Amino acid sequence: MAQQHLDPTENPTAAEPGGGGGADALAAYLRAQATEFLRALRLHREAGPAAGAGEEAAEAARALRRSARRISGSLHTFRGALDETWAEELRPELAWLSGTLAREHACQARLDRLLAALHRLSGPAGPAGFPAAATAGGGRADLAAAGRSAAVPGTRTAPAGGGAVGLQAPAPAADRGSLTVGAAKAGALLDRQLTLARTRAHSTALQALGSSRFHAVADKVAVLASDVPLTPAAHTTDLRALAAAAEERLADAVAALPLVTAGSPYNAEALIHGLSPDPAPHPQDAPWHQVRLLLRLHRYAQEALRGGLPADGPYSPDGTDSPDALDAPDTGADGAGAGAGARLPAAGRALDRHRDASEAAAAAASAARTPRIAPATAYALGVLHADQRHEVEAARFVFQQSWPVRAVGTG
Repeated sequence: MAQQHLDPTENPTAAEPGGGGGADALAAYLRAQATEFLRALRLHREAGPAAGAGEEAAEAARALRRSARRISGSLHTFRGALDETWAEELRPELAWLSGTLAREHACQARLDRLLAALHRLSGPAGPAGFPAAATAGGGRADLAAAGRSAAVPGTRTAPAGGGAVGLQAPAPAADRGSLTVGAAKAGALLDRQLTLARTRAHSTALQALGSSRFHAVADKVAVLASDVPLTPAAHTTDLRALAAAAEERLADAVAALPLVTAGSPYNAEALIHGLSPDPAPHPQDAPWHQVRLLLRLHRYAQEALRGGLPADGPYSPDGTDSPDALDAPDTGADGAGAGAGARLPAAGRALDRHRDASEAAAAAASAARTPRIAPATAYALGVLHADQRHEVEAARFVFQQSWPVRAVGTG
């Protein structure tokens, strides 16, 4: 069973940085990521299922996703050097696990983002039905309470944390009364919908971690921690060529993006089809999401070739590495060399922001389709949707400014 492999006794050392991109470097990288996967699994189980929403369990889940994505990405990029049958069996299972564990965090982050945007759009003066100062911890509960009481003038509600600060008295009707009540109810509606989605995602994740399917994945990763199934020709294969192919795919995908349009501020391109009745995500966002995934594969490939060292600093665009590394100065004269490498993390962060804003806008549009909601609520959700689509546009602009022209696909 997988439980027999939860506490690895070895932590495989990475290959020497810049060691030529050989099979030994790839094997060491995969063993290290498999060890991190098993360590994160042990920490998650030590936290206990009752504490599934706790910080320790959440951090362990992030570590599981982080290592699973790196293993899966490496199996995809370097599949020519690995046993094909084994890699094709393990890779989709790791993708399933990573996606299942990511949903709960995504729902929570989306809700926090939308509620923060509602407070921002309502102005700093503390509109009627809103707390005077929303915080990350109590703003959500206060906003939900505000939505319940917004239709009753003069209603005051105690904050969720039991503090002494309640809701402000309703502002005069001239102070955007309709938007204020609508925003409060919109926040309550979003809170109900996304909290329900997060609860379901949490239950699904717990079921997945206890399933025989997951135990089979953990067993395979435990074997990977000590034995990497390389092909007989792997030691004579230059893995840098496989990594270069990943770079070319990334360069081709970036070349297909409308970067000229994205480089024009306030181009309103992201608002096109904003009133479409189609509930599907914006089709124009899909190429940008694909570039984000390809950039992730490119960075993972560079990590493997460098013996586990991050390709461009400690941050990577999957959002689970340390975001503390700010952009390094661009010292390259023409966007190449060290300056271009330093700008890749900024491009990754812009694509993260693009993905988050796109999904938040879709959530606002979905809430606006709720039957029999008040016109003021629908209006507030429409303003929120437009705000997030503007964030999509801003993220595209930042990516266009950050993308190192000669960093990828230089031949």
